[in-house]
Amino acid sequence: MEGGPRALKEIVIASKNTGKIAEIAAALKHLPVKVLSLAEFGEIPEAVEDGATFLENALIKARYYAARTGKACLADDSGLEVDALQGAPGVYSARYAGENAIDADNNRKLLAALSHVQPAERTARFRCVLAFVDDQKPAITADGTCEGVILEELRGAGGFGYDPLFYIPDLDRTLAEIALAEKNAISHRGAALRNMAVRLQEYFR
Repeated sequence: MEGGPRALKEIVIASKNTGKIAEIAAALKHLPVKVLSLAEFGEIPEAVEDGATFLENALIKARYYAARTGKACLADDSGLEVDALQGAPGVYSARYAGENAIDADNNRKLLAALSHVQPAERTARFRCVLAFVDDQKPAITADGTCEGVILEELRGAGGFGYDPLFYIPDLDRTLAEIALAEKNAISHRGAALRNMAVRLQEYFR
């Protein structure tokens, strides 16, 4: 082909989670990029996520791992925002019930915090923020949300985290009651990835 094949831009995903990396790679497959896992760079100490917002944490991770790998980096931060709790657990979603909390602990604490809140007022959303950092250029960010309601008891055996409590009225099911492909199509990360893909398409043009 005239001019030879176009060189692919290597992008490190700030994760070693193979499922997440595969999801991101699929979302960016139409772009001239090669997706790499953090696992390919040996034992890099974890970034300290001490931001007050999802955006701050995503930027912290993207800048940290870009500096340590010498590659462009795409990082995400996500969690649950409950309106009746003024946006909590927010950035503390994974450790809502403590640093060593498991999903069951976090769900118990959430149910206790909402024990006196009426069903109509238990609105919530999952939010994901993505940050892309490449050399010294301005960071590119994108976000996505998935709106729902927090139930009074767990439903469904699939998913993880708060999925068994997160009910989507339009589907009449929780995120723990739907197939993974359907979840990815409506999820906060899926929405954020679609938004980021549009921005990166402009960036690589």
